[in-house]
Amino acid sequence: MDSIVVKGGTPLNGKIQIAGAKNAALALMPATLLSEEPLTLTNAPRLSDIKTMTQLLQSLGVEVTSMQNGKVQVLSSHDMTSTTADYEIVRKMRASNLVLGPLLARHHQAVVSLPGGCAIGARPMDLHVSGLEAMGAQIELKDGYLHAVAKGGLKGARVPLRFASVGATENILMAATLAKGTTVIENAAREPEIVDLARCLRSMGAQIDGEGTSTITIDGVDRLGAATHPVVTDRIELGTYMLAPVFAGGEVECLGGRLDLIEAFVEKLDAAGVDVSETPDGLLVKRRSDRARAVDVTTEVFPGFPTDLQAQMMAMLCTADGTSVLEEKIFENRFMHAPELIRMGANIEVHGGTATVHGVDRLKGARVMATDLRASASLILAGLAAEGETVVSRVYHLDRGYEHIEEKLSAVGAQIERVSE
Repeated sequence: MDSIVVKGGTPLNGKIQIAGAKNAALALMPATLLSEEPLTLTNAPRLSDIKTMTQLLQSLGVEVTSMQNGKVQVLSSHDMTSTTADYEIVRKMRASNLVLGPLLARHHQAVVSLPGGCAIGARPMDLHVSGLEAMGAQIELKDGYLHAVAKGGLKGARVPLRFASVGATENILMAATLAKGTTVIENAAREPEIVDLARCLRSMGAQIDGEGTSTITIDGVDRLGAATHPVVTDRIELGTYMLAPVFAGGEVECLGGRLDLIEAFVEKLDAAGVDVSETPDGLLVKRRSDRARAVDVTTEVFPGFPTDLQAQMMAMLCTADGTSVLEEKIFENRFMHAPELIRMGANIEVHGGTATVHGVDRLKGARVMATDLRASASLILAGLAAEGETVVSRVYHLDRGYEHIEEKLSAVGAQIERVSE
């Protein structure tokens, strides 16, 4: 099993290329199920989750061709062989449930295992199910699988979501493109990944209006065609690497970075004493002084502060001047990185969904264990600021969402390497 070894104390200087968004690509890939014609995705990230989605689609009969060292994916669903998403693949990744809507829309049936993914709290399928049932699907849970049928096809409907779920919005959005009539998703998620999916579907011939707002209207069409679509920049990878020079010192330019993707995050960085400036190629980041300032953070759905940057922000605040309070309002059980940061000398108190972080002068290297994807990144970042050597184990979590993190950080001066144990 691999570990990441980080030696702190080295300032970072240079450029880091930000990859295409994992969460966008994982929604875009199942969109191929809506058409017999090929879908080509450029700027695709090269991650273990992408491999898992590839395996799942191939198990359904999708042809997947990888080009340019994995940065271009060509998917074709012209010869589907199955509408069953098997547990052995689906259990590895939450986003596997995004095949449900497209399969129902085009083939009028689907059998999809309940999904897996990081253990960061309950993320139920009820919003997906109720939305598709409103469109005429009949769905039954049997032996851990959702058995779904839409006799005669899906029909347009009003679908109010009680929570602005990204996954449910994506599933219903894709399903509605081939439904008969008009579908209106109310309280829809507004994330950039939703906007990216809608733009891709529109290039395939879908009739969609309102993406990026809380109301999305879809007029169903008879068929979708071929398209080529660039995957949007990964805003979570972007935010993670923007924090690196805050931990280590120096300045880093994140190539492909855009302020509109992470405005709430940048506002907190500014309050903490971090300069973020736009360049022709991305975003340049450096801290204003030797130590960041404490700042309070509450995670919210987009356009609020993203839950997927909470762990990294907590790690940064461990050495900030003053006391910070972080409230996690999206997922329960998402402070599992706190005990590992405490092993490095952090002063953190957790009470339910609130963590109070008292900044300390410095962290110290230690052996720590990654508990989920974003926690992995937070521990590596903490290692950049720590005295001595930090060894982060169980980094298989990391490979689900970060493309060659040790190579990107070492290229700007970090002392970091991956080792096999």
